[in-house]
Amino acid sequence: MTPTPPAPAHGLRMSGITVTHPGQRGRRATVLDGLDLDVGDGRLLALLGPSGCGKTTTVQVISGLLRPDHGTVHVGGHDITRTPPERRGAAVVFQQPMLLPHRTALDNVALPVRLRGQHRRAARTAAHDELARVGVADLAGRYPRQLSGGQAQRVALARALAARPRVLLLDEPFSALDTGLRHEMRELLASVQRQLRLTTVLVTHDRSEAAAVADTVAILHGGRLLQHAPAADLHARPASRTVAHFLGAPTALPGTATGHFTCALGRLKLPDHVHHRGPGYLVIRPETVTLGDGPDAVPATVGTVRPDGAFTALRAETNAGPVHALLPPGPPPAVGEQIRLRLPVEHRWVVPG
Repeated sequence: MTPTPPAPAHGLRMSGITVTHPGQRGRRATVLDGLDLDVGDGRLLALLGPSGCGKTTTVQVISGLLRPDHGTVHVGGHDITRTPPERRGAAVVFQQPMLLPHRTALDNVALPVRLRGQHRRAARTAAHDELARVGVADLAGRYPRQLSGGQAQRVALARALAARPRVLLLDEPFSALDTGLRHEMRELLASVQRQLRLTTVLVTHDRSEAAAVADTVAILHGGRLLQHAPAADLHARPASRTVAHFLGAPTALPGTATGHFTCALGRLKLPDHVHHRGPGYLVIRPETVTLGDGPDAVPATVGTVRPDGAFTALRAETNAGPVHALLPPGPPPAVGEQIRLRLPVEHRWVVPG
């Protein structure tokens, strides 16, 4: 087998990363199973998946807090698998800010600059610049106890940036904030990351957060990489039922693809970009399904109706299985009502069975 070349300068490449922990009855439990992952130079990757899928473990391996059983990590074209954490050029922002309580915001941010050997005055100047970059220069003299959650997380981000990292690692940094602050921090992160062209890995369980800020999204499940692509591609062309369901598209109608899709609803047309042949599942995103008649419509019976923000989430039963729709504002159909649902051909996709 030809070895995988290292990532381009300042990019990140993980190859064959396997991590096991002690399990029950003396057995080893696999946390990461042969993970291969690339983050291009200056790109932002979102690691997305359910709790316990290996996202935080991946960050720990990159940062050096955890050594893998097998595999390698390259940063900037250099193998850092056995490099001590302090020499890896990686900075981490955690869910909790982890600020030193006895130091001001300015001194917290200046600390990594001082550790690089800079004099106190130069370190404080650099720290002030980073606080200004994240919009909290006016809070330089405050102690962590005097900061709100959002302010403290901005200071933590400034501290990470002050370290001049080659890789920025963000482990669910906004999950403890309220909705408004999360949106503010997302916008700030996206702006700073683009400005500095920092190779960045963001751990999140929030699909909208991943789609909003990331160049590419990697879906992890059970310690394995299921798919890695731009968010739009993941939504339109999931690799499996698991990916589709996790990304909010639970409709999966069984059948066989042969250029068309044959199932209990009949012979359904497929778009030209669907190349799968053989047994599989027709998947379609709920926001593309609408009420109405036409050549792309199928008969259904309304099963459940519930509000979903400004929309109405509907589950309807068809001869081939349940179809989920996210309907725009307006009076919804009644439970038990016979309806016709349009499944637009251009939004149909088939995953292997």
